Amino acid sequence: MPKAKSSIKINNKRATYDYELLEQYDAGIVLAGTEIKSIRAGKASLQDAYCYFSLSGELFLRGMNVAPYFWASWGGHDPLRDRKLLLTKRELRHLRQAVKTKGLTIVATSAFISEGGYAKVHIALAKGKKEYGKRESIKEKDIRREMERG
Repeated sequence: MPKAKSSIKINNKRATYDYELLEQYDAGIVLAGTEIKSIRAGKASLQDAYCYFSLSGELFLRGMNVAPYFWASWGGHDPLRDRKLLLTKRELRHLRQAVKTKGLTIVATSAFISEGGYAKVHIALAKGKKEYGKRESIKEKDIRREMERG
């Protein structure tokens, strides 16, 4: 029986402000215990989330805060633990090569529940913006807003 589509979407607004997003991927995320229930309740934050490769070549997400589940009786989880991301070998190989390039990093832009009921994270290969680039994006956003109004 297919599950109902979830409206839970946790965004990282800071990522689009601080970084220029080059390539985007959807990755599965390995969760433990009550973390999925907290995410379904919308109690997660991607404010300072970024990805890194471990020595074994696996991709991990650091900085995602999943609040402890309120109704959990025992065995709660660590809210800031590193979580493993699930991608294909080809995607992992491509990202590892890209991150070796100076100035590129992998940031989490959003988290959501897929149609199958699994937690997914939308990650992006990103290049950091300079201060003048950030001002320029603010100007573009203001211009777009004014065009929509009038």
